Amino acid sequence: MTGFDMIADIWPILLISLLLTGVIAGIMAGLLGVGGGIVIVPVLFWIFGLLHFPAEVSMHIAVGTSLAIIIPTSISSMRAHHQRGNVDWSLVKAWGPAIAIGALLGGLASKGIDGDILRLVFGVIALLVSINLFRPHTLNLTTDLPNSMLLQRAIGTCIGVLSALMGIGGGTMTVPTMAMFNYDMRRAVGTASAFGLFIALPATLGFIWAGLGVEQRPPFSLGYVSVIAAALIFPITVLAAPHGAKLAHHMNPAKLKKVFAVFLGLTALRMLWSVLS
Repeated sequence: MTGFDMIADIWPILLISLLLTGVIAGIMAGLLGVGGGIVIVPVLFWIFGLLHFPAEVSMHIAVGTSLAIIIPTSISSMRAHHQRGNVDWSLVKAWGPAIAIGALLGGLASKGIDGDILRLVFGVIALLVSINLFRPHTLNLTTDLPNSMLLQRAIGTCIGVLSALMGIGGGTMTVPTMAMFNYDMRRAVGTASAFGLFIALPATLGFIWAGLGVEQRPPFSLGYVSVIAAALIFPITVLAAPHGAKLAHHMNPAKLKKVFAVFLGLTALRMLWSVLS
């Protein structure tokens, strides 16, 4: 049975799965400042596996497509947070270029990086950060962001590289990083939504380049980006993101921090499970 035959047989399940993924990813993008890749990547990987595409290609396509979807989702979430005054544009200008360079490097390096090692390191670190955020009194590195612009740009570059390789919008890493510097949680989430664009755009270009000419990709793929999956999901995420931003604006910062801690902890456990299982 070909991929097209299977799609004809199970298209209602695939369509509902993609639409629900878009809703959840969009709300999470607005609420937590993440791009939604934590939801999008595993769903797409499951769908491509269901259609019998090779696991190696499926994971790269899932990540690349997730990054492409994050571009419009981040714009929608960023605009909603900006309207509520929760985007620190000075920090965006300071970190943004470094994050973009790191994301481009991550996208270009996607062929040669061992995903299991990356997910293992990220899972352990994210779990520790999650536990710290959930504590009543969070341990902070300092009471403010580093004064050294070089250090800030180094942090941004690392965030960009790791986020691109895992197909996430950056909030998963930037929000807890800012929280460890005693940064206001609402502004951290809003600013992270802007960082998502700096990550997704160059990383998507990198994944497109890296996937050109690769065999056994799904039909209508541009490099490692599935045009069909992106076209089905991104309109839903764009519509849902402002609702998540509205919820974040009205939520108590302490409660918002705990919600993010739970999200980050579940993300870490899922990544560790994918490596160890």
